[in-house]
Amino acid sequence: MQIAEHREGATTIAALEGRLDTATAPATEEKLLSLLDGGGLVADMSEVRYVSSAGLRVLLKAAKQARVKGVSFSVCGLQPAVREVFEISGFDKIIPMHATRAEAVAGT
Repeated sequence: MQIAEHREGATTIAALEGRLDTATAPATEEKLLSLLDGGGLVADMSEVRYVSSAGLRVLLKAAKQARVKGVSFSVCGLQPAVREVFEISGFDKIIPMHATRAEAVAGT
């Protein structure tokens, strides 16, 4: 999993690339949680083709930590297979999802 980060106004964009699974979850979790220290965070998942239950746990932990810190957390650019995992697991009701990065930044 590769994560490129940059700022757009007061929001940090974390562009994830690769698989978010058991092997990549620990490092991804550490990175996302550290980025929440800087304020609102958008996880751009347009280059993520697979998310396992371990990956979902990482995103849930980031969402919960964002609430504790009083900042926003959302995801954008979900591929159809990943979107389906979000919908089946109910994560689409827990974590705000946006079609594009621009929509996500506007929603923070």
